Order: sequence, then structure tokens, then C-alpha cells
Amino acid sequence: MGLGWSSAEERQPLLPPPPPQQQQQQRRRPQPRGPAGGPAVPAAVPVPVPVPVRRLAPLAGRVYGRRWLVLLLFSLLGFAQGLVWNSWGPIQNSARLAFGFSGWDIALLVFWGPIGFAPCFFFMWLMDKKGLRVTVLLTSSLMVLGAGLRCVPVSDLEIRKKLIHGGQLLNGLAGPTVMNAAPFLSTTWFSPDERATATAIASLLNYLGAAGAFLVGPLVVPSPNGTSHLSLVSQSNNEHIKDRIEAVLYAEFGMVSLIFSAALAYFPSRPPFPPSVAAASQRLSYRRSFCRLLSNFRFLMVALAYAIPLGVFSGWSGVLDLILTPVHVSQVDAGWIGFWSIVGGCVVGIAMARFADFIRGMLKFILLLLLSGATLASTWFTLTCLTSVTHLPLTTATLYTSCILLGIFLNSSVPIFFELFVETVYPVPEGITCGVVTFLSNVFMGVLLFFLTFYHTEFSWFNWCLPGSCLLSLLLILCFRESYDRLYLDVVVSV
Repeated sequence: MGLGWSSAEERQPLLPPPPPQQQQQQRRRPQPRGPAGGPAVPAAVPVPVPVPVRRLAPLAGRVYGRRWLVLLLFSLLGFAQGLVWNSWGPIQNSARLAFGFSGWDIALLVFWGPIGFAPCFFFMWLMDKKGLRVTVLLTSSLMVLGAGLRCVPVSDLEIRKKLIHGGQLLNGLAGPTVMNAAPFLSTTWFSPDERATATAIASLLNYLGAAGAFLVGPLVVPSPNGTSHLSLVSQSNNEHIKDRIEAVLYAEFGMVSLIFSAALAYFPSRPPFPPSVAAASQRLSYRRSFCRLLSNFRFLMVALAYAIPLGVFSGWSGVLDLILTPVHVSQVDAGWIGFWSIVGGCVVGIAMARFADFIRGMLKFILLLLLSGATLASTWFTLTCLTSVTHLPLTTATLYTSCILLGIFLNSSVPIFFELFVETVYPVPEGITCGVVTFLSNVFMGVLLFFLTFYHTEFSWFNWCLPGSCLLSLLLILCFRESYDRLYLDVVVSV
């Protein structure tokens, strides 16, 4: 299982010191001396009989039924953040007509997501010092404000566009919490045999929200003429499309406000008693955590294996409609492709996490399988788009199959990566660990979208980034030496 420890410091069980009575007994008592300074006669000096001290075993963890309510509220918050972030990509043709957005505007609306990760380290510090409740309430309040800005009824299109961009930025600021806090929440509230499943649900619901945008946007908002064959298109006009987009914005604002109200009413930071030994253990300080992470070569290796392909795939998914338009794929079909790829990834990811809970120590093997499939699927999609060179059949079925398989393999790897991060660098706090890797992922996504704002007339280079990043990640994981420090503490020390 690779239960080796990373350093001598982590080898300590991080449990409270033994009782004072036990420490006193372990001290060496001075031997009594005779009248002349020699050794005393044994028969004349009574030997004290040591009182046996009963060792107290570590307390068994306790779980509460309310943990599922906490998980539900956090997952809904992540779902709403992903839905608002991906609002514009699936309906980019309609948004151009209704609000006068350019191709640069559409790319920037998606780009606000990675830009929102700039204060990521502040949110990590807040989670480590103030707990989960304060961080979640601050995050949800930013989301409410951002969703509200997008709904301000201003007749001037230039001002309206600025308000929409500001709302997307505020929603992007919520990204560090909803994408980083899942392992922290699972460790705080769930037992060791439920942690991977809870991490999968809390982290993948954000991706499911982005998938919901692929479904809601194209179905509610009609496409402009020439991009869809629906009968609604011939009757649509600029004002009608704008009204339907505003209806979606108002609905998303209402949903975010409802989730914020529920979290304000009940969202405790932690349970009364910890569910495991690892949850009650001492963690490293904020500064020492960063030093540990930056000096751990194994962590940097697996962090790059996560950040590069997931960053590329996130940016690619955000502008999927823009990429598929040159190959004559309608806005609705592009929405369905994005929807099923993310939904499939969420379902498979939760199933894989449940499998990891039952059979522990298999995280590296699971990642090798998923990344191998992602490399093959992304290569298939890229070659299919180059039909004039490869002469592969370019049909809706091949695009559907390759995109959905790619989404399944990459999205389902997210919770497995998160669990491997925490196991590798424990006792570094979960929020700090996942914050660093998601920050790196958004850096790669931001760099890719930055180039897209200048090179948005041809997308073959963007498609080739997918198989290249997946292959690089596969090689890094293949060379990675896994360890399970947190699992060792729960399984061995608590026995």
C-alpha cells in the first residue's frame, strides 16, 4: 500500500502527550544510600510497588447525520458557482447578438474564472484560521452580489456589459472555496471509509453546475439564424433573445440567494466530536505548510499532473461552442455534448471514489487508468476535427463519443487527485494543499485562454493541447511514488 512516511516529523502520531502520572513513573528514581555512603541493605529499605497506569486508547471517531446536510449545502453552492461561471459559453452566439459581445468578450467572460483565483491564498488562510462557516458565508455573499450585478436593468449596452463582467469576476472569486474545500469538509465531517466519496460529491457538483449551463442555456435561449434548425429561430429577434437571457440571469440570482440564506441559517464549521484520529490531529502552520509543499518534489510532480490537463480541459470546455462552430455543430448540439461529458464524469468519479473507499491504497492505479483513457479520447477528437488531413469520419456520433469519453476520464479523476494530494503531504491542512494545486490549474487555464483572446480564428492548436497535456500527466503519475500518511494514522494509530 505504500504506507511509508515522508519525513521524520510526519512519523510522529501527533496525539496528545501521555498522562503526567505515566511520565513521572518513567523517570529514573535515585537509589537510597546507606549510613556510610554505600548501598543500602535491601531488606531494610522497602521497595515501593509501582501502581499500574491504564493506557487510554484513542477515542473512536463519531459521525453525525447532519454531515449529509452540510455536504448538500456545500455541494449546491459549488453547483451554483459552476452554473454562473459557464453561463455564456454555451450561448455565445446568442449573447453576441443580444448584448453586442465580441469573441474577445466571450473569452474574457470565461477568463474571469481563473482570474478569480488571484486571492486564493487569502481564502486558504481564512479557512485554516476561521473555519469553514466563515469562508462559506463570505463566498456565498460574493456570489449573490455577482449574480445581482448581472441582473441590473441598464439600457446602455456598454454599462450593461461592464456590469456583467463585474458579476462574473465576483462569481470567480468564489472559485477558491468551492473547488478547494471539499477534502477539508470530508476530513472534518466524515469517517475514513466515507472520505473519498464525500470529496467526490463536494468537488464534482461544481462541474455538474457547469454541465447544467450547457443544458439550460441552449434550451431556454434561442439561437440566432443560421446556427440552429429549431422552428423557434425563424421567429426570434434581438429583443426576444435578450429577454430569454435575462430570464436565465434572474433565475440564477434567485437560486444563489436561496443557497446563501440556507447557509446563513445553518452551516457549522465542525461537528462536536471529530470523526477520526486524523480529523483531531495537529496540523502544520500556514507558513510551514507552504515550505513543506514547495520543498516536496513528489507533491510538485503530482500537482503538475493534475493542474496541466485539468486546466487545459476546463478552458477548452468553457469555449466548446466556439470550438465546434467551425465544424458546423449547432449551439444546442454543443450544449448536449458538454452536458453529457461532465455528467458522465461526475457519475464515474463518484463511483471511483466509492471504490477507493472500499479498496484503499489504489489511488495511483485508478489515475493511470483514467489518464490513459483521456489520452486516447482526446487524440481521437483532435484527429477527427482534422478530417481534411486524416480523412476520419466527422459525424455527430464521433464528436459526441470522443468528447463524452474525454469528459468522463478527466472529470472523474478530480476527487482521486484530491485524496492523493492530502495523503502525500499530510499533516499539511487540506485546504492549503488543494488550494495550491487548483491555483496552478487555473494558472494554466488562464494562460491558455489568454492566448485564445488573440488566436481565436483557428482552433487546431487548442485541440492539440488536450492530448499533449493528458500524455504528460500520464507520464508524471507513472513515475510518482505514492504514500498514504493520513490513512496510516487512522488505521494503525487508532487501533
